[in-house]
Amino acid sequence: MERLPRYRTGDPELDDHVAALVREAGAMAHGDLVFELISTALRLGRENDARLDLKIANAALKEMRYAFQVFSSYRGTRKVSIFGSARTRAEDPHYRLAREFARAVAARDWMVLTGAGPGIMTAGIEGAGAEHSFGINIRLPFEALPSEYIADDPKLINFRYFFTRKLIFMKESHGFVLLPGGYGTLDEAFELLTLVQTGKSEPTPIVLLQAPGEQYWNAWMRFVEDELLAGEMIAAEDLALVRITSDIEEAVDEITGFYSNYDSARFVRGLLILRVKHLPDDAMFGTLNESFGDIVVKGRIEPVEPSDVEVAGNDRLDLARVGLRFDRTHWSRLRQLIDVLNGRG
Repeated sequence: MERLPRYRTGDPELDDHVAALVREAGAMAHGDLVFELISTALRLGRENDARLDLKIANAALKEMRYAFQVFSSYRGTRKVSIFGSARTRAEDPHYRLAREFARAVAARDWMVLTGAGPGIMTAGIEGAGAEHSFGINIRLPFEALPSEYIADDPKLINFRYFFTRKLIFMKESHGFVLLPGGYGTLDEAFELLTLVQTGKSEPTPIVLLQAPGEQYWNAWMRFVEDELLAGEMIAAEDLALVRITSDIEEAVDEITGFYSNYDSARFVRGLLILRVKHLPDDAMFGTLNESFGDIVVKGRIEPVEPSDVEVAGNDRLDLARVGLRFDRTHWSRLRQLIDVLNGRG
C-alpha cells in the first residue's frame, strides 16, 4: 500500500496507525481494502453508540468472513443452489425430484448448495452426497438442527441473518433450481429475478422444477404474465430468465448448458467483456449485431483481446472474448445474447 486510500477514518494520526497496523500484519494482496475495512469499523464505533447496530455489523462481517473461507477451496467448481419447501415430506414427488436432480447434476461434477434444513433441502444433499454439498443453514427456533446428511460436515455454515445467507447463495452459485415452496421459496425466486434483471448479479440460469402433472410454477407464471407483463411492469424478454420443466435431464441441461460456451463476464472501462470458449464466426457476429444492436450504445459486438486489467490479474486469459458497449439496462436481452453464443438462441 504505497499511499493511503481516499476513504479514511477522518483522523490523520489514526490513519497512520491503521496503515502501520496493516503493514505489520504482513503481506496482503489487497492492503488498501483491509485499510478501509478497519477504517469503517473505527468510524462506526466512533459515530454510533447504538450497541445493536454494532452487533449487527459485527455478526454480519464475521459470518461473511467464515463463509468466504469455507468456499475459498472450491472456487474452480461450478455450484447450483436448490430452493424449495422445508415441509416437503420424503414420500412427496417433489422430494424425489429434488434428490434425483441433485444426483444428476453432481454426476456432471457440479456441487450443490441448499439451506441445510429438512424437506427439499435434505433431498438435495441426499441426492448429491455430502462430499458434493454445502449447507447454508439459517438458525431458526423451529428448524434448529441441520440435515443429518451434512450435520458434521465442514461445508455446513450457520447464519444468524437471512441477508448474509442470501448473499452467499447468490455470490457462490452458478445456477439456481427452485421447487415448490412457501414464502421463503417465492422470496428467493423474485429476488433472484430482480438481481439478474437489474444486473446486480451476473447472468445466471434459473430453473423452476415441478413434478409431472403439477401446476405450481405454471400458476406462478400465469400470475407473472397476467399481472406483471400485462400491466407493463416487466418486459416480454424478462420471461426468458427462467425455464419451467418437470424433466430432470432438461433441468440439468439448462443449468450446465449455460456454460457450454459462455464462461463469465466483466466490465473494463465501460466495455462489457464476455469470456467464451469459442468465438462465433464472422457470419454469426453479423447476426449478433443485427439481432442485439438495440442493447449496444456505441460500436459493434466484436471479438476483443484481453484487457490490460485482465492481463495484470491473469484473469481467464485462456479464453476468447466478445466485447460490446452494453447499455447496462437490458439485462434480460443480454441473457438472450448469451443463449445465442451457446448455440441455444
